[in-house]
Amino acid sequence: MSLDSNNTNALMQMSAEKRYAHMLDEVASTKQIWILTDEHGCVMLNTDDEDCVPVWPSEASAKYWASDEWSHCNAQAISLQDWLERWTNGLESDDVCVTVFPNPGEEGLVIFPEEFDDDLRKQFAKTR
Repeated sequence: MSLDSNNTNALMQMSAEKRYAHMLDEVASTKQIWILTDEHGCVMLNTDDEDCVPVWPSEASAKYWASDEWSHCNAQAISLQDWLERWTNGLESDDVCVTVFPNPGEEGLVIFPEEFDDDLRKQFAKTR
């Protein structure tokens, strides 16, 4: 299931767990993870307990989220290989979590980078 303008809103209405499953499927297929950047680098979100990097399965979903105070941000693709080789360890060492496929209400599953890494590798292995 590819994200396009016809189903963006429907995907954003799904539960965080269903968006997570969609994210894993889409990333395994496209081999890309999307983040938002601004003049300071990667966009970060803060929960009560964690600093997080939000990630999306497509450019369209990242841009859909980037409205209002985030409208100045740009969607940037990271290859799955780069994510697994560089980002997981970097986020772990910085004590930063991952917010997976947040909707515009900033609701998304917050997980540790190594858990996201494991799930990505498992899903990718299934699609090979």
